[in-house]
Amino acid sequence: MSHSTEEIQELEKWRLILGGDEADGTGVSLSNDLVNIDEALSALYEFDRSKGFSYGKPEKGKGGGEKGSGNVARWLGDIRKYFPSSVVQVIQNDALKHPQLKQQLIFEPEILAQAEADVHLVATLMALGKLIPSKTKDTARQVVAKVVVELMAKLEQKTISAMSGAIDKSTRSFKPKHNEINWPATIKKNLKHYQPEYKTIIPETKIGYGRKSKRSLKDIILCLDQSGSMGTSVVYSGIFGAVMASIPNVKTKMVVFDTQVADLTEDLKDPVDLLFGVQLGGGTDINLALKYCQGLVSKPDDTILVLITDLYEGGNEKEMLQRAKELVDSGVQVICLLALSDDGSPYYDQGNATKFSAYGIPVFACTPDQFPDLMAAAIKKQDLKNWAGDQDIVLQG
Repeated sequence: MSHSTEEIQELEKWRLILGGDEADGTGVSLSNDLVNIDEALSALYEFDRSKGFSYGKPEKGKGGGEKGSGNVARWLGDIRKYFPSSVVQVIQNDALKHPQLKQQLIFEPEILAQAEADVHLVATLMALGKLIPSKTKDTARQVVAKVVVELMAKLEQKTISAMSGAIDKSTRSFKPKHNEINWPATIKKNLKHYQPEYKTIIPETKIGYGRKSKRSLKDIILCLDQSGSMGTSVVYSGIFGAVMASIPNVKTKMVVFDTQVADLTEDLKDPVDLLFGVQLGGGTDINLALKYCQGLVSKPDDTILVLITDLYEGGNEKEMLQRAKELVDSGVQVICLLALSDDGSPYYDQGNATKFSAYGIPVFACTPDQFPDLMAAAIKKQDLKNWAGDQDIVLQG
């Protein structure tokens, strides 16, 4: 029975997915680059820990495929040759789940330099922390720096634009002195009061620029859970923290925690240093973190606290809930993000999410693309539950 070109291509896809065993049922043989693609996928997804990672044709006079770091380097090169960057990232992340492969990917500088630099790889480097050998640290820093530059280029302008616009509206005065009047905005606002017979506009509503204040108009505290499951969220939070620290009239603080609390505010000027200052993994004491953040609040009505955590409390849960309520009751605008990433639905403590929601704290996951608009809405004191609904974000609790 002959097959059309479309049917053969479909069968080849299934052959690649099913792995080519006798039971795959496709009856299709691969050719050309598809053979190489199949070998690259099989090396990872049929990986036998007892035999070690093996990839490539055997050397002359020897059995088995290549082994060792050169083997992994060749495999990385091939997956980058045959797959787009987005797919390479998925394959590479799957490889990092195998301890043997992770050790070769991370601990050999020549191999790490070939890896696809993304937030997941940075999160892995952060999790390994002091375990990274000295010979690889310079390469690891280069990988982190590359990701930081890419994310800053993608996220910086939108964040500054959204938040600066919100700040400008917050500073606008509707009872300005004569020398503070914003005439273009005032004329636009009062066009409906144009008097044809006098050929003029009656400025019923005056809009002013408002007085510029040396003190911050908003204090923002980013409080990050640095447990292992929050890796990509911490990477994005570090980038956003660095960007927000550069915005006039906003004072941004960065706090990270596990069973201890570390204030990384001074590192916001260099997000690469900041990310290297994070140590992913370990336990979680949200109560201790909230206690520290309470001490940072000097003007509750103008403070936004963004708590980024899965809400699995390893400390005193009763006190944690009480502190969250105290912050809200004092006037602090508290937001709980279960994740700040594109990784999909996070795991989280549903009971604590429900209790936070009952205190008026919105609880949801947020993508990096949505975060600038979220912060702008918070600065303008919009109802964030309504905002989340408009963004098709599912509220938890």
